[in-house]
Amino acid sequence: MSAPLVLVTGAVTHEERAQLIDAAPGVRLEFTERAGTDPDLLAVAEGLVGSPDAVELARAPRLRWVHSWAAGVDGIAADGVLPEPIASGRVLLTAAKGSGAAPLAEHVLLLLLMLTRDVPRWQRAQGERHWDRYQHGELLGARLGIIGAGRAGHELTTRAAAFGMDVLQVRRGHDRAELEALLTTSDAIAVTAPATSETIGMLGDAEFALCERHPYYVCVSRGGIADDRALLRALRSGQLAGAGLDAHSTEPLPQDSPFWHEPHVVVTPHNAATTRATRRRGLDVLTHNLAVFAAGGITGRFDGVVDPSAGY
Repeated sequence: MSAPLVLVTGAVTHEERAQLIDAAPGVRLEFTERAGTDPDLLAVAEGLVGSPDAVELARAPRLRWVHSWAAGVDGIAADGVLPEPIASGRVLLTAAKGSGAAPLAEHVLLLLLMLTRDVPRWQRAQGERHWDRYQHGELLGARLGIIGAGRAGHELTTRAAAFGMDVLQVRRGHDRAELEALLTTSDAIAVTAPATSETIGMLGDAEFALCERHPYYVCVSRGGIADDRALLRALRSGQLAGAGLDAHSTEPLPQDSPFWHEPHVVVTPHNAATTRATRRRGLDVLTHNLAVFAAGGITGRFDGVVDPSAGY
């Protein structure tokens, strides 16, 4: 009986390759830039590491397991909907869940500090060698509303409490009243939720109109959870005091996007969790899952299993 084939896509260092090969004796690993590069290998692959699209999945009839390098799986899902082989449960989907949770939480606080203290103003003053002292805000005593109660939301709750912030969270399955309470009482709103059919577009004009305390808005998980046009209107009307945007509905953010130059907006290039430690933690999840796959196919105890009905 031939060894099962697992395709590993994307850039992988020699050290990472060695770690993965050592973890999966009896499994044939093939490394390629993209799953569709070699259709003959794709046709016999039983496992695939990466973000295959629907066409690639259709060309892999023997596939039993897909693993996403990322914590989220929106690179595989189209508009929050997973392809049929995964949605039906015929193909197991795992992901590097939680690998970037800590730096994501840190980035939320970084953006809130930049916004509440208007750090860009200090940066402009430094460039002009201008001594510009002014009164600014602080985080102590402010209420942070977190949309998303996964690992990043948990890490953010812990860190926000250390800053003396009051935290309110809503999670999957919340009712409308919970979301409205968060929007009406928060001084800052952070989105750590994944992009799913349930979350995409969940914040629009009606939701931002409830923001009575003119909060700051920060998104570090996935763009599109807030409708871009509604977000822009809320910023320009003053309904929102400002925004810190690391995740965007279109990436890279187009050069003509108004968010680049909008006052009181800090843009970062979906870079919040791009750390060596995030990569290492994600590689450890994959190493574990490869060992489980090598030992017993898809019947073992995988880490980061994605619930097809929830989309994450």
